[in-house]
Amino acid sequence: MIEAPHYSAAGAKRDASFALPEEYFDGTVNEPVLHQAVKVFLNNQRQGTHQTKTRSFVSGGNQKPWKQKGTGRARAGSSRSPLWRGGGIVFGPSPRDYRTDIPRKVRLLARRSALNTRAATGGFLVVEALAFSSPKTGQLVELLTKLGIGEKKVLILTHGVHEALYLSSRNLPRVHVMNYAEAAAYDILWADVIVVEEGALADDATPAIRTFTPTPRPAPGDAAPVARKPKAAAKPKAESKPKAAKPEAKPAKKSAAKPKAEAKPAKKPEAKKAAAKKPAPKKKGGK
Repeated sequence: MIEAPHYSAAGAKRDASFALPEEYFDGTVNEPVLHQAVKVFLNNQRQGTHQTKTRSFVSGGNQKPWKQKGTGRARAGSSRSPLWRGGGIVFGPSPRDYRTDIPRKVRLLARRSALNTRAATGGFLVVEALAFSSPKTGQLVELLTKLGIGEKKVLILTHGVHEALYLSSRNLPRVHVMNYAEAAAYDILWADVIVVEEGALADDATPAIRTFTPTPRPAPGDAAPVARKPKAAAKPKAESKPKAAKPEAKPAKKSAAKPKAEAKPAKKPEAKKAAAKKPAPKKKGGK
């Protein structure tokens, strides 16, 4: 059974040590798995945006610098050759994805190995529930000083989400606060000392979310509100005089319509035939 020093929330050391759960803290340390987990974690942090220009991306060099023969110099076809200053880069880095996967069981084994490593070397402390009602960096620094780890790299593993404690550690570059269930093998190996809340190691512990509500404060330049005078009652508007009714328009005179001329009767077809039968008049002096 592995035991760890036990402290109160104020930093006072308890007489009895805290017995760590045997199911997880069994002394297992697998170094090859730890190496693999750390390498995968660092690979996944890379953006992979590096890029160098080959001779096809370098501007210039479209013509031959000098003629092939007669100059006494070496033959050259372009000033952007990799042999020239300012030329292209051969086999340079190009954008790529460094994302690396790791099996879940291997990742959990690496996490267990990292915790057992810190517990075996005395870098594992158990503290009761940390009482931080509001973000106070000075209170956290005072607690770490009482624990004797003020100058070391410290990883505080909380039982659930502790917002006030997280905000208290943001100004401390050597102190990280995170949930106990989210800590990876790299995070545990980065710290010299691990500080864990007692509730996170209990078998029946359920993660809690502890938040705080900040009290609003007035801005330094804001003045007290000035009381405004009540507005005077509006004067009633004078009644407008009724407009005189316009006289009705006289009816327009209707112009007498002229009677249409009667249509002339069409000629009868018999008269046309009689006119056609009349003989043409004879010319004078004709035969």
